Amino acid sequence: MHDTTALLVELGAVILGLGLVGRFAGRIGLSPIPLYLLAGLAFGHGGLIPLDASEEFTMVGAEIGVILLLLLLGLEYSASELVTSLKTQYPSGAVDFVLNATPGAVAALILGWGPVGAVALAGVTWISSSGVIAKVMTDLGRLGNRETPVILGVLVMEDLAMAVYLPLLTAMLAGVSLAGGSLALVIALGAVGLVLYLALRHGRLISRAVSSDNPEMLLLVVLGLTVLVAGVAQQLQVSAAVGAFLVGIALSGEVAEGARKLLTPLRDLFAAVFFVFFGLSTNPADIPPVLLPAALLAIVTTFTKIATGYYAARRAGVGSRGRWRAGGTLVARGEFSIVIAGLAVATEPRIGPIATAYVLILVIVGPLTARWTQPLAAKIEARRGGDGDGDGKSKDTSDAEKEPVAKSAPERRLPSHDDLTPEPAGETRE
Repeated sequence: MHDTTALLVELGAVILGLGLVGRFAGRIGLSPIPLYLLAGLAFGHGGLIPLDASEEFTMVGAEIGVILLLLLLGLEYSASELVTSLKTQYPSGAVDFVLNATPGAVAALILGWGPVGAVALAGVTWISSSGVIAKVMTDLGRLGNRETPVILGVLVMEDLAMAVYLPLLTAMLAGVSLAGGSLALVIALGAVGLVLYLALRHGRLISRAVSSDNPEMLLLVVLGLTVLVAGVAQQLQVSAAVGAFLVGIALSGEVAEGARKLLTPLRDLFAAVFFVFFGLSTNPADIPPVLLPAALLAIVTTFTKIATGYYAARRAGVGSRGRWRAGGTLVARGEFSIVIAGLAVATEPRIGPIATAYVLILVIVGPLTARWTQPLAAKIEARRGGDGDGDGKSKDTSDAEKEPVAKSAPERRLPSHDDLTPEPAGETRE
């Protein structure tokens, strides 16, 4: 078969399959990320039907998917929101990093992966999945709950920390010297600081320069600017993903809203391609040997994430029920864990299988812990003579009446990075 014909047939089959998988995931109330990964495993090297003709195109599509993921994430946050989160949530962010990055780093060292593998796996276990969490909170009707701003604040801190972490990881993967890595880190910090300053002081001018009443022109300018900045950032060893994130932060107001609407379908398409490509690059035969360490790592980091959410909510003055809900909600890992593993897999191939197994476990366990952590904690407290109830809902209004409103982060819609973007919910209970 002609190469072009084979490419079109394979791409058509992959995209159609992704659409069917996404619809099935929506029907059963599950994030499509694990199904995309499984699809990639099925059609990659060592899978059922290897895709050869479309492999190069899929790799380019995966790169675009990462860029769009970070661009849309940046569009969700304004510079003022990021500054507010830095001022109010940095202790929670520090606890989050220590509790959740440490298990990954320790596991990598035990497995003999060395410092680079330790830094990469630490990132995989550290970052929660904003997309899965947004979907779960919408399904449970919790977007108006008192712990929601706390959860959002932790996610914002993680996303902002990516602007420092990714350049450092990229430099280490490239094998640069300590001086080179320090230079990359300084450049990244300088770029973040410059973008935040420009966005705070001159955000309207930047948005006005990019703005257009013609959707086609707006799409071309924003997408072209993002890819250009991402390429320059990659050339400077800062990471293309960070460059895209900074472009999103710099845009605000109607421009950000318009760009978000136009780019969301593209983001969903190429993000799905990215997850499939990651699965394609992982040999299914490599996963069974790492299931045990991946499961142990998932168990440990489930408890550390619950502890993180509990601490952050307690620090914000949220009551006992909300603290447990916050902890259980933060457990899910997903898109950014795969992004980090995708960057590292070329240098440390062993991270691919364990990251795939780890994400598959927690992207399924996450929604369960979000639903059942608080009821289970309430039952344990009741047996110990506490005041919790075991049905998962408040039977009094103590949380709502006595807790101060958490002001750790702005009340706003949670960003979603998968194709199940939630809509804003109305007022909810508690």
